[in-house]
Amino acid sequence: MSHQINPILPGFHPDPSIVRVDIDYYIAVSTFEWYPGVQIYHSVDLVNWTLISRPLNRASLLDMTGCPDSCGIWAPCLSYADGLFYLIYTNVQRFDGNFKDCPNYLTTCSTIDGEWSDPVYLNSSGFDPSLFHDDNGSKWLVNMLWDHRPGKHPFAGIVLQQYCQQQQKLIGTAVNIFSGSKHQLTEGPHLYKINDYYYLLTAEGGTSYEHACTFARSKSITGPYEIDPNVHVLTSKDNLDKPLQRTGHGGLVQSPDGRWFLTHLMSRPITLENGDKRSPLGRETGIQTLILKDDGWFSLASGQVYGEVNPIGLTGKPLRDYSHHDDFSSPVLPDHYQWLRIPNPECFYSLTDNKGALTLYGKHSVGSTFKQALIARRQQHHSFVAQTQLRFKPTSFQQQAGLICYYNAHKFHYLYVSYDENGIHIDVMSCLGDESLKVDFPIYQQRIPITSQQSEHIGLRADIDYGRLTFSYSVDGNAWLPICELDYSLISDEAGKGEGANFTGAFVGMCCQDLTGANIAAEFDYFTYSERH
Repeated sequence: MSHQINPILPGFHPDPSIVRVDIDYYIAVSTFEWYPGVQIYHSVDLVNWTLISRPLNRASLLDMTGCPDSCGIWAPCLSYADGLFYLIYTNVQRFDGNFKDCPNYLTTCSTIDGEWSDPVYLNSSGFDPSLFHDDNGSKWLVNMLWDHRPGKHPFAGIVLQQYCQQQQKLIGTAVNIFSGSKHQLTEGPHLYKINDYYYLLTAEGGTSYEHACTFARSKSITGPYEIDPNVHVLTSKDNLDKPLQRTGHGGLVQSPDGRWFLTHLMSRPITLENGDKRSPLGRETGIQTLILKDDGWFSLASGQVYGEVNPIGLTGKPLRDYSHHDDFSSPVLPDHYQWLRIPNPECFYSLTDNKGALTLYGKHSVGSTFKQALIARRQQHHSFVAQTQLRFKPTSFQQQAGLICYYNAHKFHYLYVSYDENGIHIDVMSCLGDESLKVDFPIYQQRIPITSQQSEHIGLRADIDYGRLTFSYSVDGNAWLPICELDYSLISDEAGKGEGANFTGAFVGMCCQDLTGANIAAEFDYFTYSERH
């Protein structure tokens, strides 16, 4: 296993918001269209992290039914004050077009892993909201301002408005306190009070290889804010040969002994033969050590603006093994699994209807943004094997179930079992994310026939090695027969429409579709995810 510290949260874990309570550190990350919303991790050494809470876990807090790909939960902000944890989040409901439709909400909880309160609606003026608790007890919301008007730059600056805890609403007038640097696309604001200054940390440059973290400061919370003379405290945009890329969108925290750290998103792209970069692992969470210089500005302790794999001063040894074998003997779904959009997964899965199996009841197509029967886990390694065993007896070509490598509704590879006039068979379906295609789902004509008896125990395997995917199957549980080798790099931010339109990460898991409306059952006896060391 690698002993490199970064990333501290491998795989799809973008937009980290960090807070310390006594000796405990917590990070909240974006989950986009995946449910439950927001993942919160806990650590005491800033190196090893454990998933401790998935707070947006009921319909009153979150319902993303129908939301487009790469929408849903963007950039949550986790803070602590008055004996409460505060979580601010956006539920983005539109991507294309001039408008964003991004309602912002606040929920609280006295414990990090408890039941969070019903949400308080705040505003919809822009995304990436953040709550700041001032020394005098006042509370302030900051978020980026979205300008939909033709001819205007949509990223119109960072706005500040006071929040009244008693009235549970914003009060006063919103003030635009920071228009950003010349790098533009200013978003992801977080406010901090350090000594005599209010420090505003923002993300700039978009979600891809131009991404950056930028500081500004003011002695008044309403500004004016002066920008860091070096502009960016962290960016890899001028160092594309470094291992950590797309660094940006950060959160600031101070340790009990006074040291400063910056959590940030990042990626570890693979490079294709033609030189293109692809990031199947999506945007991950990294950490850097900061120093507060005599002039009052922050810089990386390493002296390098692009960030280090092993930050100075962090000596904890990463103890990470994300491999697992789930036999579904428990009535509770393990927390490393998520599903898409809807708050009521009991409508499509059960761990008790067929004891010792995960039963999925077929719902919409694999391209649906409404009700998919799909349960998966995030990819956390460049090289791994995922495997399952399926019991499934379709009677229509509109019924399918199997193992899927999924990025979104337009980018996936799917090894499935279905039926046609010749009987039950195994096949492969891919969606390449190419808008020029006349069909959504190109099918690789494998059509491997199997008997009804064989369909009682079909083994399905995905073997991923960086940019290569090999699908295999087994009908006896022992011999694995390869079906095809595919370009796995399309399961990435950069493929298809490109990283500006896609910024989540790859998942692998199980799914079932039934367009007849009969809700056919597919039983999965186990699911295994194994890192290839």
